[in-house]
Amino acid sequence: MALRWYTTVVDARDVAALSSWWAEVLGWETAYEADDEVVLVPTYARQAMAEGMSWERTPPGLVFVAVDDDKQVKNRLHLDLAPHTSDDRDAEIERVLRLGATRVDVGQTDDATWDVFADPEGNEFCILSSRDV
Repeated sequence: MALRWYTTVVDARDVAALSSWWAEVLGWETAYEADDEVVLVPTYARQAMAEGMSWERTPPGLVFVAVDDDKQVKNRLHLDLAPHTSDDRDAEIERVLRLGATRVDVGQTDDATWDVFADPEGNEFCILSSRDV
């Protein structure tokens, strides 16, 4: 028996705005919404579970919970996002920047195969080189 990675929790000053931003970036949907908490899941997850996807294979979601304080330091945990090799990585980077992401320098070198960004509340994430797995 093993535990299932169920969600990643993100502290947010404005759970509605930040969860909406991430839903747009990832193309995910809201599974639960309250004033102090919003849960996002991959759009295909509900359909797959209805079609018999096992509990263990169900992908994790993101949960945004309300906090009163602003982000203070660099994340100890961050999300790595990657476009598929059939997608235009530069176009995806431009899309997240248009949505409100900002570029962040965390000491990465010029030859890094990823770019570092922050969401509208300052949480870092990376966009990796294109992948097919």
